[in-house]
Amino acid sequence: MPVVGHWCTEHYIISMTIGSGSPDTYLDAAAVRAIVAEAVEALPVLDKRVLILIPDGTRTAPISQMFRLFQELLRPRVKALDYLVALGTHPPMNDAQLSKLIGTTVVGGRVGGTRIFNHRWSDSATFATLGSIPAADISEITNGLMNREVCVSLNKLIFEYDHLIVCGPVFPHEVVGFSGGNKYFFPGIAGPEIINFTHWLGAVITNYEVIGAGYTPVRAVIDKAASLIPKPTWCFALVVDHEGTSGLYFDTPQEAWKAAAALSAQKHIVYVDKPFRRVLSVLPELYDDLWTGAKGMYKLEPAMADRGEVVIYSPRITEVSYTHGNLIDEVGYHCRDYFLKQWGRFQHYPGGVLAHSTHVKGLGTYDASTGVEMPRITVTLATGISEERCRRVDLGYLDPASVRIEDWQGRESEGVSVIPRAGERLYRVRAAAGPQTVKKKEKGRRSPPFGVQ
Repeated sequence: MPVVGHWCTEHYIISMTIGSGSPDTYLDAAAVRAIVAEAVEALPVLDKRVLILIPDGTRTAPISQMFRLFQELLRPRVKALDYLVALGTHPPMNDAQLSKLIGTTVVGGRVGGTRIFNHRWSDSATFATLGSIPAADISEITNGLMNREVCVSLNKLIFEYDHLIVCGPVFPHEVVGFSGGNKYFFPGIAGPEIINFTHWLGAVITNYEVIGAGYTPVRAVIDKAASLIPKPTWCFALVVDHEGTSGLYFDTPQEAWKAAAALSAQKHIVYVDKPFRRVLSVLPELYDDLWTGAKGMYKLEPAMADRGEVVIYSPRITEVSYTHGNLIDEVGYHCRDYFLKQWGRFQHYPGGVLAHSTHVKGLGTYDASTGVEMPRITVTLATGISEERCRRVDLGYLDPASVRIEDWQGRESEGVSVIPRAGERLYRVRAAAGPQTVKKKEKGRRSPPFGVQ
């Protein structure tokens, strides 16, 4: 059923969000095609240059299907149709990886007259500054948690096009609440400053509080940054799993995301009656390093009992991070307060790296007077990463060759569970009031501006 909305771009008005979805069924190919066709017909892009932002291979999404439909339905109407992979800080994709992603052969970053670009977050020459978000706005959005001006830069490729379209899935997300929408701009094709700021903001609030929480302060910052984009922006927001597409919505990034996030909350959040004591988190082949595969921790943390253990199982993963591994080796994995109470030691590290560290480690406490850190749960790697390196970065180690999945199965009464294809569904304890070891913030009380001055 269409979701009612109203917006205007270039004086072009569409009266409602285009699309539909259900948590219990899948859209067939004809239904997906009909939604894309209706959206394309409504788009004011005749003879315009269009750039579509798509995810990389670490996200479950029918990008090959959407690529075929865009080439069939949209390409004949426009002057140019190109694609930009919203990598954030992930490594660039080669032609073989791009070919697998879009379902057709890519040669030299091209499919015929269509170009497919990699975003390159570390190349300052590829960015343009759009403006900044004033410190007063940041303070208001974060309820005083942070108070600084944030520079907003974006891949300058956007200036070569008349319209920008996001096409990607929406899932519960550790930094922003739910992924998708304007997140494909920030951090998808953004410069390092706003990437690091938004990730550290999410980490200070904590994954436990943010993930699956709807409209969060981080989302508000991202939407504020997106308001500076000087081009019309649109979005195809998908709700999917590895079996199919449950929902597809087209509108502005804000409205399409809103509809998809509401469906994702029904589709991707699993409620359990009792917290898990020990979990084998079995990662799919989507993830090539712990940086991406750590979603197998993020989405289980809210359902873990105090002093429980998450074992991340993926023998094929042999690297902590192909982009940031050297920094993580220096920093290690620690709870948020380990960094906040020693900010002088860590303030020069990128906020995105520190955020990843805290998200993997989870909630915990740090006593600055004794130097004792007490994580709420234990995180153990059963991967191709060596025991020595696991210990060096403050994570547990389990020999992956010793893991027999059948030994973990059928033990739910003991609080032991296997989570297959971990990293996409969020697990929560039904009617949970919050972790036992963390005091809830008093209503109306502002948190101190840790690590942000």
